[in-house]
Amino acid sequence: MKKLYIGNLPFTATEDEIRETFGAHGTVHSVALIMDRETGRPRGFGFIEMDDDAAMAAQQALDGKEMGGRALKVNEAQDKPRGGGGGGGYGGNRGGGGDRW
Repeated sequence: MKKLYIGNLPFTATEDEIRETFGAHGTVHSVALIMDRETGRPRGFGFIEMDDDAAMAAQQALDGKEMGGRALKVNEAQDKPRGGGGGGGYGGNRGGGGDRW
């Protein structure tokens, strides 16, 4: 199964519309439209999961296709990098010290 990123979505797009559009190329297993945390409004992108062959067909057919007056950007989703070790520590002598008069 592949996860696709869908960018430049019209803000009026619904999960049902996405499922229908991409479903023409194979079974859509999941749809996730990303919403702004503060306003609750759509952010104009989302993700879908489809079988590998269907995802490839959908990507080729729909990348650049217009939806709601906007040209879709469809490509394979990249996994979000996991947070690495901290960093940001202060090393060595941070000054101060020394003789006081």
